[in-house]
Amino acid sequence: MSDWFFKRGRREGIDWMALDSKLDSSFSEFWSRCKDLWDAGSSFFARFKLTGWRRLLNEGASDAFTLATGGLLILYALALPAFLDFDEGRFLTGKYSVKFLDAAGNEIGQRGILHNDAVPLEEIPDAVIKATLATEDRRFFEHFGIDVLGTARALVENLRANYVVQGGSSLSQQLAKNLFLSSERSIDRKIKEAFLALLLETRFTKREILKLYLDRAYLGGGAFGVEAASQFYFGKSVREVNLAEAALLAGLYKAPTTYAPHVNLPASRARTNVVLDNLVEAGFYTPAQVLEARLHPAQIVETRATTSPDWFLDWAYEEVQRLAEGKNQYVLTARTTVDLTMQKQADEAMITFLKQKGRGLRINSGALVAMETTGAVRALVGGPDYGESQFNRATHARRQPGSSFKIYVYATALENGYTPTSVVRDASRTCGRWHPQNYGGSHGSGSRMPLWMALAKSLNTVAAELSFAVGREKVVEMTQRLGITGIRTSCSMALGDYGIPPIEHAGGLATFANGGKSARPYAILDMVNSRGELVYSRERDEPEPAQLVSEKVAQGMNQMMQKVVTDGTAQRAALDFTNVVGKTGTSSGPKDVWFVGATGKYVGVVWLGNDDNRPMAHGNTGGQLAAPLWQSFMSVAHRDMNIPNLPGLQPHPVQVAEQQRIAELRLSNPAAAAAELGAAKLQSPTMAEPAREALKRIATALRKAAGVAEPPPGPAPAPTAPQAPGTQPRGNRAGTGANPAFASETSGRSSPAAPAVP
Repeated sequence: MSDWFFKRGRREGIDWMALDSKLDSSFSEFWSRCKDLWDAGSSFFARFKLTGWRRLLNEGASDAFTLATGGLLILYALALPAFLDFDEGRFLTGKYSVKFLDAAGNEIGQRGILHNDAVPLEEIPDAVIKATLATEDRRFFEHFGIDVLGTARALVENLRANYVVQGGSSLSQQLAKNLFLSSERSIDRKIKEAFLALLLETRFTKREILKLYLDRAYLGGGAFGVEAASQFYFGKSVREVNLAEAALLAGLYKAPTTYAPHVNLPASRARTNVVLDNLVEAGFYTPAQVLEARLHPAQIVETRATTSPDWFLDWAYEEVQRLAEGKNQYVLTARTTVDLTMQKQADEAMITFLKQKGRGLRINSGALVAMETTGAVRALVGGPDYGESQFNRATHARRQPGSSFKIYVYATALENGYTPTSVVRDASRTCGRWHPQNYGGSHGSGSRMPLWMALAKSLNTVAAELSFAVGREKVVEMTQRLGITGIRTSCSMALGDYGIPPIEHAGGLATFANGGKSARPYAILDMVNSRGELVYSRERDEPEPAQLVSEKVAQGMNQMMQKVVTDGTAQRAALDFTNVVGKTGTSSGPKDVWFVGATGKYVGVVWLGNDDNRPMAHGNTGGQLAAPLWQSFMSVAHRDMNIPNLPGLQPHPVQVAEQQRIAELRLSNPAAAAAELGAAKLQSPTMAEPAREALKRIATALRKAAGVAEPPPGPAPAPTAPQAPGTQPRGNRAGTGANPAFASETSGRSSPAAPAVP
């Protein structure tokens, strides 16, 4: 047989045998070199071979280095969120000192750095400092920000008692929580608190941290810091407090609303005795030295109202800083929109609900915003207990609105050719891998219905399909136009998958309640500086509200949202004396329940949930929880029948009947009708003396600016009550006798005209 392959190889000049031999020798030589290098390396490192205790030490050091490297990476990952929360601007740039007044000029609180009341650490009595350290952190000057021994001791005591009897947080950790974090009980918050405490220890000295803590701690009654608390409780500077008073102040750090003497005097006295015991245990005082304080407890001086609209004032202070930016005015007096009666009613409604039903429903937090349809905020509740946590959930918490977000989707649909009677199907297309489903789990029945019925039933399928049909970008544009921030396009955006602060939600709904005009929430009517000069006036400095959506769209939305209350998911929000429009909302879990609603006079938003985002009891919805809370508050918030009509709706029968009754009474008995109407009207509060003096100073300044001579001395005219809305045209203020700084905030901004009580 001929060797075809061999012959072909030879014919082409390739020596396969030589090639094979060369490859074999090359691999053999490479392997020999590798073995030589390995042997050489082994011989070299054999010189460093450790045995016995040296080897154990080396292995331990190597493992420790590996674990330390991994631990540092984990610590960095845990610390990064805390470092992102660290903002020195929150406590080092407080340059404004603001006194707040209600609409009639009565003082209701203060916020900011009180420059003329600042007390250096050297002038704070020794008793105050020692009482604080003995109660809050005895090892403050010894630890590095985290008291490991104190935490371990508290853990042992808590395990022994089977519940929390001691806190393990150092003073630095408490300061970090007060400055940067909320009071939610979660591992995440505790981790952030620890890292922020370490960061504070590296940036400030112990004395600076102690001073910050004494100045920033909330001590009840709207007082922040020991100086403000001393003025509030004792009517004097902290420089003058004795041991008994210092012990009372130190006892307030733990729970100011629980141990405040004007709230619960026996609990306050008992807590003060605990502080005195701590002073003896810490070795700061002897039993004989504290005996006098026990026998003669601190006496409280009622210097001002014991209630303060703290949530509202915190938000109003933020608005003051925005309005005063660039004006070079830092000591200000601001007149606000708050209604103290409504504020008290809102506080009581929230507290009562959480106390009676919160534990059973697994709900520990909530927020409530009430404002006029023009945007003037009358009441604001930012949480369950201001003393426990000053985090304002009404203005800063972004919670998923659930189906209450659908009002913006439906408004966009009305702008793009839909009407309340347009026929839609209970079905929707898929978006990627997501397919909308209704409450209960179905993906839609396919049935046809008018648009208003789909909103009343809160069908997720229809809302999702509308967002796809009109364009999700248009829905985002609608929210931005109405003042809702942070919304981005997503498949499920129509169901409220992005968080909204309750106050922004209130402003969005108010746009429809006032006929489509802008209704951004506001708290400040006017501001004057320390010389009585007008710095800001809403009536003077703000433009006319813009028409954000057409009146036709606003009317259509009101008609559909009324059906939500009369025939849909919000029937528990109905009021028996006026029309109500609104929308319920429930996020998945459920973790958030909402009701956003309005009458012709007020817009109200209620949110209920948990600070740590834990689900509440299964099966609860906004219609079952938030709507009844809204209804109970609004029932008492409306104090007369003078309620404007909502655009697009017929007057409520009860209001019509009341108007007819008053008209008939006027014909038969004019005196009785006048007396009844007078009793129904809200009495204008008496103007406070500081406000009257400020009014005089401003009037004098205006006369000088206009070159008008001072009037001759004589009896001072009685202060003029605020004028009714719409009685003074915009732009006609400078030459009148009325003070522009104290003009009615609703002048020229009233709701659309509606039948009113004659």
